[in-house]
Amino acid sequence: MLILQNVSYTFPNKSIAFENIGFHLAAQEKVALVGNNGVGKSTLLHLISGDISPSHGHIQANGSVYFVPQVFGQYNHLTVAQALGVEAKLTALDNILKGSIDESDYLTLDDDWSIEERCQQALNAWGLEDIALRASIEKLSGGQKTKVFLAGIAIHDPQLVLLDEPSNHLDASSREKLYSYIAQSNKTMLIVSHDRQLLDLLDITFEMTPHGINRYGGNYEFFLEQKNLQLSALVDDIGAKEKEIRKAKLKERETAERQNRQDSRGQRKQEKEGVARIMMNTLKNKAENSTSKLKAVHQSKITDLNKDLTTLRSSVPDLDKMKFDFQNMRVHEGKTQFEAKDIQVIKNDGTPLWPTPISILIRGGQRIAIQGDNGSGKTTLLKIILKQTTPQEGKCFSAFEHAVYVDQEYALLDNKLTLFEQAQLFNDSGLQPAEINTRLKRFLFQPDDWNKSVSVLSGGERLRLTLCCLTVSPNAPDLIILDEPTNNLDLQNVRILTHAINSYEGTLIVVSHDATFLEEIGIKDFIKL
Repeated sequence: MLILQNVSYTFPNKSIAFENIGFHLAAQEKVALVGNNGVGKSTLLHLISGDISPSHGHIQANGSVYFVPQVFGQYNHLTVAQALGVEAKLTALDNILKGSIDESDYLTLDDDWSIEERCQQALNAWGLEDIALRASIEKLSGGQKTKVFLAGIAIHDPQLVLLDEPSNHLDASSREKLYSYIAQSNKTMLIVSHDRQLLDLLDITFEMTPHGINRYGGNYEFFLEQKNLQLSALVDDIGAKEKEIRKAKLKERETAERQNRQDSRGQRKQEKEGVARIMMNTLKNKAENSTSKLKAVHQSKITDLNKDLTTLRSSVPDLDKMKFDFQNMRVHEGKTQFEAKDIQVIKNDGTPLWPTPISILIRGGQRIAIQGDNGSGKTTLLKIILKQTTPQEGKCFSAFEHAVYVDQEYALLDNKLTLFEQAQLFNDSGLQPAEINTRLKRFLFQPDDWNKSVSVLSGGERLRLTLCCLTVSPNAPDLIILDEPTNNLDLQNVRILTHAINSYEGTLIVVSHDATFLEEIGIKDFIKL
């Protein structure tokens, strides 16, 4: 169905995305493509779709291909029809219905007389009944944009479907619809996603690394089991290498001590036998050269072993360091920190936001998820909790002293600053520069990164820098709000976020439909709008 042979891609700026990628997909295989941010997963999908061409190698797809891209505003200049790739046919159909006898219109339409009806049916199936084909994509929400492209699968009926983070921005009901479609479809699929519930629906997992693609014959849960076995073996290798280094150092010391004893005995014997001084100096130089060469051999071996150990350690995720270690954390366990009674927000058209007024009680230390379909008022409720807006009806009480809101774009960060300057911005307690650097290293930013601009960071890097800044600040938040925190994160960064959040002792509110993530961070209570 799909064959890639020695495929490489170089960006226009001459940087290399990846080299010599190769794999094949059989008909009706459903494959997850996972890997860290920046490894080239999305670029690979664009190559397979034909949007761009490989710098080297060969791609062969036997059958039509349809691509559902990751949506973050890059299609805002298009109409729905243009995004779906049907505008030319719709225009030709309009012309023919108006009496056109131009042969080019008939060639463009290609006897696809039901194109408009099929488009509307496909949009309706994803709950987009009110979306016109000539409407601008820019006016749609993130979830609606994604569903427009998902509707294109039914319109084009391809043999191979490529999906890049398809569950991003989708509400719970739309996610369930997507999961059902993937499970029941007999199409060949290659899917990039961090959504573990989705990944577990797929038959095969490809892991993309800087060294190529590894195939695992099972879903994501199976893949994790295999990776954990590899990690366990890696830890054993590290232990063995550390033991080997200790033995090499011990042998070096013992050899040096033995050589020194032999040299001392030889010198005493020479003095006793009355060897001439010039001869003694010659013998002494030979002994020193011999000792130096022996030492160099041992040092070379130890250096090589240390290089191997560094390589092994760099392969182990260093999650334990990346945690919230607030020294002045005040946990008001069980104390009422926010209460809303019968609150209601009136929209601009005079209608209420919620079908009925809502009442909420939040206690210290609670872990709460806010869920609801797009447009259900989740963001408005967050603004009320943060005291950024006031409801027109009902009463609110808040005892939060310091709340931190981490949105999907990480607006806490300033793109005009370097990483070090950004961390320093949160340094209200006068930490020394060396300590700021230590905090940056704890969140996987090496010295070469410290003077980089925040503007060039990936989603995962922006997450890590945000978490780092929160640990630099001496003012520990008693409330952290995360708005769709796993969107646009690779699975490694989801694990980093999970680990950091699990070390936080304050009140946590999360807007998310990622069931696995919510379970792993200990969400116990839900507010459903």
